[in-house]
Amino acid sequence: MPPTSSWLPESVDARVRRIAWASLAVQIGIVGTGGAVRLTGSGLGCPTWPRCTPDTYVVLPEQGIHGAIEFGNRMLTFVLTAVALLALAAVFRLRRQRPDLWRAALILAAGIPAQAGLGGLTVLTGLNPWLVGAHFIVSALLVLVAALFVVRALDGPPPQGARPVGPLAWLVVAAVAVTLALGVVTTGAGPHAGDAATPRNGLDVERLQHVHSIPAYAMLGLTVGLLVSLRPARFGRVRPLVWGLLALQVAQVVVGISQARLGVPALLVGLHMLLACGVVATLTAVVARLRALPPASATTIA
Repeated sequence: MPPTSSWLPESVDARVRRIAWASLAVQIGIVGTGGAVRLTGSGLGCPTWPRCTPDTYVVLPEQGIHGAIEFGNRMLTFVLTAVALLALAAVFRLRRQRPDLWRAALILAAGIPAQAGLGGLTVLTGLNPWLVGAHFIVSALLVLVAALFVVRALDGPPPQGARPVGPLAWLVVAAVAVTLALGVVTTGAGPHAGDAATPRNGLDVERLQHVHSIPAYAMLGLTVGLLVSLRPARFGRVRPLVWGLLALQVAQVVVGISQARLGVPALLVGLHMLLACGVVATLTAVVARLRALPPASATTIA
């Protein structure tokens, strides 16, 4: 009788690549559903954790639509768990030849209980805005790991003696990180707390919106500079990703300006969150592919 693991992939085949894409999709998807919980005022639809009420783990009819939305988001944890277990199984036999994929799968699996615990703490503290923000930052980091999982599954590990990523690319990374962090703080000062009785962080949201825009415009300008610095003949596989990154950033800026002008409507806030995840994932792919280029393709700028 063949061993139980005989059906597991022995190389990075289509199954591994599909599971990698699924990992990225569910990590971005849980950000969208988590945002929907907060933007619909359903953050305390299940007022305790890990139970939905002090007496039951499931939502009750009298908890209404807010309870259903919050409980539905909690149930998506099982989808994440299933995908994470599939990812671990898919790369289990590759863990020695492809430790990069094995590490990514382990981190994504470990992120599930970490996020569940942080989410529970957020509920138990009445949706503390700083914890809500931390919850999103951890999600963004898991999106980064999932995106790296996809790139490595598609491209293979970086070659020996791969080129270092240049300062301009790292400046884009820094600008995105600062923009993301300030966006989280700005959101914590604005509306859509997740529940009508939830306090905000006490900061001036209008002033924060202006501060938040500074690294956002810097991010945009630096990405244009990065694109110009990457010569098509040598960076043909990277340039389309940078174009995609630039398009996502332009969309982010347009949505951000629209939010400020229209009074921060919930739909635009949710779109802003999803676009942020897209920026993180695409930038991760850009840096990973720059890192994988042989030294001969290096420039002094990118």
